[in-house]
Amino acid sequence: MRKKNWLLVALVLVLSSFLAACSSGSDSSGGDGGSGSGDSASGSANGEQVFNLTEASDIPSMDPQVSTDTAGSQWISETYEGLYRMKDGEISEGIAKGEPEVSEDALTWTFNLRDNAKWSNGDPVTAHDFVYGWQRAVDPETKSEYGPYMMGGVIKNAEAIATGEKDVSELGVKADGDYKLVVELEKPVPYFESLTAFTTFFPVNQKFVEEQGDKFALEADTMISNGPFKMSEWNHGSSFKFVKNEDYWDAETVQLEEINVQVVKDLATGVNLYDTGEIDRTPLSSEFVNQKINDPGFATYLEAGPWYLKLNQKRNGEDTPLANINVRKAIAQAIDKKGLVDVVLNNGSTEINGLIPEGFYSNEDGQDFREASGDYLTYDVEAAKESWEKAKEELGTEEVTVEILTGDTTTSTQMVDYFQEQLESNLEGLTVKTLKVPFQQRLELDTAEDYDIEVAGWNPDYVDPYTFLSLFETDGENNHMNYSSEAYDTAVERSVNENALDPEARWNDALEAEKILMEDAAIAPIYQDGRSYLISPKLKNVYKNQTGARWEFKWAYADNAAAENAQ
Repeated sequence: MRKKNWLLVALVLVLSSFLAACSSGSDSSGGDGGSGSGDSASGSANGEQVFNLTEASDIPSMDPQVSTDTAGSQWISETYEGLYRMKDGEISEGIAKGEPEVSEDALTWTFNLRDNAKWSNGDPVTAHDFVYGWQRAVDPETKSEYGPYMMGGVIKNAEAIATGEKDVSELGVKADGDYKLVVELEKPVPYFESLTAFTTFFPVNQKFVEEQGDKFALEADTMISNGPFKMSEWNHGSSFKFVKNEDYWDAETVQLEEINVQVVKDLATGVNLYDTGEIDRTPLSSEFVNQKINDPGFATYLEAGPWYLKLNQKRNGEDTPLANINVRKAIAQAIDKKGLVDVVLNNGSTEINGLIPEGFYSNEDGQDFREASGDYLTYDVEAAKESWEKAKEELGTEEVTVEILTGDTTTSTQMVDYFQEQLESNLEGLTVKTLKVPFQQRLELDTAEDYDIEVAGWNPDYVDPYTFLSLFETDGENNHMNYSSEAYDTAVERSVNENALDPEARWNDALEAEKILMEDAAIAPIYQDGRSYLISPKLKNVYKNQTGARWEFKWAYADNAAAENAQ
């Protein structure tokens, strides 16, 4: 058991906020629900235990400490296992057994590891593998992007090591024997346990990594696994294959024998492959939703990703019209969000009137953050016009021009055209220009703060409001819009510093911070991302997570009889 009651409460908060985002409340397979055990005793698996899936892109690397993309995160999470893994919205045991022991000051965490876990080369999985993996993550020579970001300010000395000020041997992680891992933190981090389920915190086998050198994790035969599956084929750019890892410590639970993945960039091609039975799951774009909504395999899921308009207050050293709070309020309330999600997106997305998404984080009483915080900057044309008239008077002009920066995809183009029409129709005297550019160029313009308004979104890296709130601190990673509020910064920092050990106080700090952000109209919240899929009824116990790997296959199985009955 934990040594301090606050830690138990914090764990409850973490567990309650990893919610499965299935629209029907069933499991992500669209089948018999995520509550099934999925173990070998369930008796539901029948026929060939094979899933055929798609990815929109190839995997750049299967290196846990190097990977930054969603495809890599997905399949690294199936071939590796860290201290914990996620199952149906809850933390499940991985290499760690039971709960960690936590010191009274919450700075030292001790994890007891199981002694029957093996690598696919036969070596035991030990605490030394975690030490080596975590050191790799912050070692400047590894060139890990996520290592310094995820561990900096969390693991003792991580930031100093990443900047070259200290040696990797000084990282706050050590092995106490082969099966006990001791971690020292820079400060109390209530969500630390959820961080350890992220790929950056996975162990790696030092001997194998050094044998492979620069080729490590770039081919199927330069891979090593300690998770439920191992990669058996990798045809770069076209397909990859995973098979059950018989050396996995919990192999008897794993029923899937094979997962075949095709790289399919065109959604129409994916739908055709699904219709012909060649694949078991494919995402849908808006134009296919109405066609397939009555298909037995149709399913929608609400992601934990908010989308919003970033309102840049200063561009090239000069104030933009967005420096005026009434301009920001007018723009935020002049867009019909429901029309956007129902007509333009049509993919399961929902309108959002705040920053923290629905179903992401709850307090100890089970209250969802979005519900507790309430609605801000709702669609209200009259309120928008009132703010707009005030803004024009304050600016001393009847004509205002702004530019909206967005991506160049079909969906991005449709959205920004919709925003342009809504804003120009509802706000007299406003001219909206649009700039549609490739993703990398958009990132460059964002970093340079060379835009007026930007269509942006954020997917959480861990389960805590701080993953979103930290973005808009004065020096926040995703600020880049010249927003600065001492009151906001104070509330956010208080939540992760002086109130870090007090869940109720942290909850109130987060509520206060979001309220300040919204009352300042620093951003204009628009929608919470949703996804629509076609999923074969045979896919069972494929669990859905809000952070890290989107899907979890350890407990999955194929019920081929269910697929036949659905035809």
